[in-house]
Amino acid sequence: MKRLEDESKPNHERWLLTYSDMITLLLIFFIVMYTISTINATKFAQIASSLSKTFTGTDYVIGQYSGSSFVQGNSGDKNSLGEIEKQLNGFIKENNLQGMVTSYIDERGLVISMQDSLLFDLGSADVHPEEKDVLIKIGNMLKTLPNHIRVEGFTDDLPIHNSKFDSNWELSVIRATNVVKILVNEVGIEPQRISAVGYGEYRPVVPNDSEEHRRLNRRVDIVIMNTEYNKWEPKSQ
Repeated sequence: MKRLEDESKPNHERWLLTYSDMITLLLIFFIVMYTISTINATKFAQIASSLSKTFTGTDYVIGQYSGSSFVQGNSGDKNSLGEIEKQLNGFIKENNLQGMVTSYIDERGLVISMQDSLLFDLGSADVHPEEKDVLIKIGNMLKTLPNHIRVEGFTDDLPIHNSKFDSNWELSVIRATNVVKILVNEVGIEPQRISAVGYGEYRPVVPNDSEEHRRLNRRVDIVIMNTEYNKWEPKSQ
C-alpha cells in the first residue's frame, strides 16, 4: 500500500529534463551562429544540409533560398562584371562595332556576343587576321578576372558539308576553339580558366526564317561566368 502511495506522488524534478534539453539546444544554436559568423559557401552548404536533414529529412539545395545571398563575392561579381561591361561598351562605340559586338549580363555572368562576319568568312573557322586585334583588346579587359570563361560557337540552320566540316556542330566548335587559342596564346589568359563549346544550329536567338535572322544566329559568345560557378568546374590535378 505504501509503495502505491509513493508511486502516485508527483515527481517535482521532471522539469530538469526539459531544462537540460533546452540548454543543449541553445548550446547547439550558439555554436551554429558562431560558425556562420565566419562562414564561406562550402561551410554554409554543409551546415544547411545537416540541419535540413535533421528537421525535414531532405537535403538543402544551393539556390533554393530566396532571401539575400550568403555566398561571398556575388555582389562583387556584379560590380566587377558591370565595370567590364562599361569598358567594353566604350570600346565598341570608339571602334564603331555597334551591331557587330554586343554585351549583356544574365544569370550566368557577362556575355560578349560577336557576329561571325566580324571574325570569319562564311563557312570558315579561320579568324580574320585584320580583326584579330579586336579580339585581343577584348581579351585584355578580361585577363585579370578570376572568373572562368566559356567561348561558345553558334551557326544558322543551313547545312554545311565541305572538305573541312561535316556539320554545323564541327564548324561551331572549331570557331570557338580558334578564339580560345588567341585568348590563351596571344592574350595570356590561363588555359585552366577557359573552355570552348559548340552548339551548332541548336541554340538560335531568333528563328532561322530570314537571312537577317540567320546572320544574328551566326555568332561567337564569350561568357565570363559568375565566380559561384567555379565550384562546378572540373578540378585540375
